[in-house]
Amino acid sequence: MKFTILIVEDEYLISWSIKTILIEEGYNVISEIESVEDAIGVIESQPVHLVLLDINLKKDKDGIDLGHYLLAKATLPFIYLTSNTDKITIDRASETRPQGYLIKPYRAVDLKTTVAIVLNNFSLRKIDTTRADEATSDTIPFILKKTIDYINENVNNHISIEELALQTSWSSQHFLRMFSKYVGLTPLKYITYRKIEKAKALLIETNIATRHISYEIGFTSHGNFCVVFKKLTGKTPDEYRKTNAVNKLR
Repeated sequence: MKFTILIVEDEYLISWSIKTILIEEGYNVISEIESVEDAIGVIESQPVHLVLLDINLKKDKDGIDLGHYLLAKATLPFIYLTSNTDKITIDRASETRPQGYLIKPYRAVDLKTTVAIVLNNFSLRKIDTTRADEATSDTIPFILKKTIDYINENVNNHISIEELALQTSWSSQHFLRMFSKYVGLTPLKYITYRKIEKAKALLIETNIATRHISYEIGFTSHGNFCVVFKKLTGKTPDEYRKTNAVNKLR
């Protein structure tokens, strides 16, 4: 499946730069959209899988207004792009529950990695009540969303079941049952999946040695990392890097 990404940015050079990076990654890109109204028109008229939106649009409505629309719509992930890091802006943006927040100037690798992770996370979603219309299971998805966020924020570290259970009001055993039921994976398998997804991005986008990547994402044994990586991808880390480097040149 080829994902379509909408860029809502009123600075042409920034929009062009983002578009160039994403097209190189194989995404379809819709750009030159500078207002909330135009963005909504695109979203309502054609398939879009992710929205990248600048907060400081020089219009009557800013990117956070579009964020509220996307939160209510509940079908599209979105990432804020901004040079503002003040508390008021961050608090306003946080109310819309974006899937990502990139600070300008950003590195190309940060943009690519964030986009890939957000698209993967959203495709696995089963647990977000604020983004769903269903009235059932109100509290369980929200509680589990906190643990998913905690995992993603600490994916480089060792994460225990006890730490995750502390994000909820449940015992460790009850947390294990609920997580597996609603996410479809055990916490350990989900953590491993997230680590390998990050490793894949680092293998493609950087020249960091494979051994260093294994330690960067929290594996204590490089050998164990290679075994797990091959089990989940069908390739060794070096084979995966070589194959995808070749594909990017085509």
